[in-house]
Amino acid sequence: MKRNKKRASSSGRRRSVLHIILVVLVVLIMVARLLRRDYHAVFLCVLTLLLFNIPLFVDRRFRVTIPRELEIVILLFIFAAEILGEIGSFYTYISWWDTMLHTVNGFLMAAIGFALVDFLNDHPKLHFSLSPVFVAFFAFCFSMTVGVVWEFFEFAMDALTATDMQKDVLVPAFSSVLLNPDGINTPIRIDGITETVISHAGGTTVITGGYLDIGIVDTIKDMIVNCIGAVVFSVIGYFYLIGRNRGIFAAKFIPQLKEKTE
Repeated sequence: MKRNKKRASSSGRRRSVLHIILVVLVVLIMVARLLRRDYHAVFLCVLTLLLFNIPLFVDRRFRVTIPRELEIVILLFIFAAEILGEIGSFYTYISWWDTMLHTVNGFLMAAIGFALVDFLNDHPKLHFSLSPVFVAFFAFCFSMTVGVVWEFFEFAMDALTATDMQKDVLVPAFSSVLLNPDGINTPIRIDGITETVISHAGGTTVITGGYLDIGIVDTIKDMIVNCIGAVVFSVIGYFYLIGRNRGIFAAKFIPQLKEKTE
C-alpha cells in the first residue's frame, strides 16, 4: 500500500512538472507574440492554456481518474497541435506532422470510447453487460465519429472564415468527368501536371509542381490515419477486457471513475 502511494505521489509530481514546463513555454511565446502584435498567436496561446486544464476539470467535475500516461499524451498533443503546429508552422515545415496528430487523435478517442462504455456500465440505472468485441467496436466507431465531426469543423472554418485547416496538396494527376467534351459520365485523365495557372481578381497565380487540390486529399488522409489509430487501440483494448497481458498497456490510457479505483 505504501509503495502504491509513493508511486501515485511520484506520478503526480511528474505530471505537475510537465504541466508547469509547458505552461511556462506557452506564456513566454504569448508574451513574445504580444510584443510583435501577433494577436492571432496570442489567442492560440490563451486557448492552449485553457485546454491544458481539461484533465483537471474532468477529474474534479466528473470525478474521473485520468491515468498519468493519458494526461501526458493529452498535454503534449495540445502543445504539438496549437503551439508547434499552428504558431511554429510545423504543419508546413514537417509534412507528416498533421498525419501524426490525427493518428494520435484516433488512438486517444478510442480510449475515451472505452471509458464511456465503462462509465455507463457502472451507472446504477443503466447497468448492462457487453461483449469485449462490441465494446471494442463501439470505441472504434466513437473515435471515427469524432474524426468525422472534426473534419466537418475544418471544412466549415475554411468556408466561413477563409482559413486553411484542410491543408492543400499538390497532385500530379487526376481524373474528371467535368472535362469530358461530350458531357458524358466518362472521366478524362490528366497526367504529368507540372504547373497550375489560377486567374483571379488580383491577377494570375502560377503554382509549380502539380494541380492544387484544396482539402480533399488531406481530409481522406486524415480519416485513414484516424482509422489506423482507432483500430490499434480497439485491438489493444479488446485484450484488456478479456484479461490478456497485452491489455495492460490499454489500462494506462483508459480513464476510470474515482469510486471504482478507490
